[in-house]
Amino acid sequence: MTAADRATAQRAVPETPPPPPEEPHEPRRRIFGDRIGSVEVLAVLLVLLVLFRGPVADAISNPRLQTWTTVFVSVMVQAVPFLVFGVVLSAIIAVYVPRSFWARALPRHPALAVPVASCAGVVLPGCECGAVPIAGSLIRRGVTPAAALAFLLAAPAINPIVLAATAVAFPNNPEMVVGRGVASLIVAMIMGWLWLRLGKAEWIRLPHRPDIEGASKGRAFWASVRHDVVHAGGFLVLGAMAAATINVVVPERWLQTLADNPVLSVLALAVLAVLLSICSEADAFVAASLSQFSLTSRLVFLVVGPMVDLKLISMQTGVFGRRFAFRFAPATFAICILVAVGVGAVVL
Repeated sequence: MTAADRATAQRAVPETPPPPPEEPHEPRRRIFGDRIGSVEVLAVLLVLLVLFRGPVADAISNPRLQTWTTVFVSVMVQAVPFLVFGVVLSAIIAVYVPRSFWARALPRHPALAVPVASCAGVVLPGCECGAVPIAGSLIRRGVTPAAALAFLLAAPAINPIVLAATAVAFPNNPEMVVGRGVASLIVAMIMGWLWLRLGKAEWIRLPHRPDIEGASKGRAFWASVRHDVVHAGGFLVLGAMAAATINVVVPERWLQTLADNPVLSVLALAVLAVLLSICSEADAFVAASLSQFSLTSRLVFLVVGPMVDLKLISMQTGVFGRRFAFRFAPATFAICILVAVGVGAVVL
């Protein structure tokens, strides 16, 4: 076939007509938009309040609920200023004080570094949530783990913010401030020396984590503040709610039975400190509200709380590893009880 014949054959093939244009479909409109926002939620809540205004009014006027609200608000009002001040000051220290400062400030001998690191906790006003990553950073910087762990335990317990909050919570018992500071410092040093004697390096596994040193000072400062406020503030609310619930729900005779038994009262408040996981800047106000218990029992609560609680065990597991946390937390719990009871017998 010649080229002319092929051209004639191609012209003979009819062209396929293009498909007819589709008619535009109007998008289906949703009654409530793409998603439910805060306005819709507020409207639903208002409607529910109107529909159930009778039961809601009866519940609000319940004396037990009013007592619960009074205890909760009183704990929050007293604790929030110390929490905010501690979080801000802790962020300033974390951002503007170089981490290498801690390594240079500690003695080279591990046994001497433990008490120095424990006393260094005085200059870190903040929640125990911030002490865990700082202790991990100290170990990364070459600080002996015993000193870093002593700092971890002492920092949230003996800093000026916590001691000032304790003084405000116990205005008629200044010996509680002395007892808390002395007992917490002793526990921190004992645990540091115990780690020197019995601890193993393979128990600590520090995960790699991104650093904030590349960020600007202002951004790092506000990131630290937001982190501490979210973590510490949330646990403070839960602790205040738990304290109010205990005062309202648990029968008075049950609390009095526990309070009258010295051994049970100490163990009960020690376990309660672990379960509540209250920020160290606020736990004194919760302890003060448990007026049925002796001062020694409440001192145990104040010593155990900043060193062993559920959130700390979780954070220690994430920063140092599971093998470390499952050994360190029970040992710290036992030492806290023994030391707090001993100091309470002498000071209180």
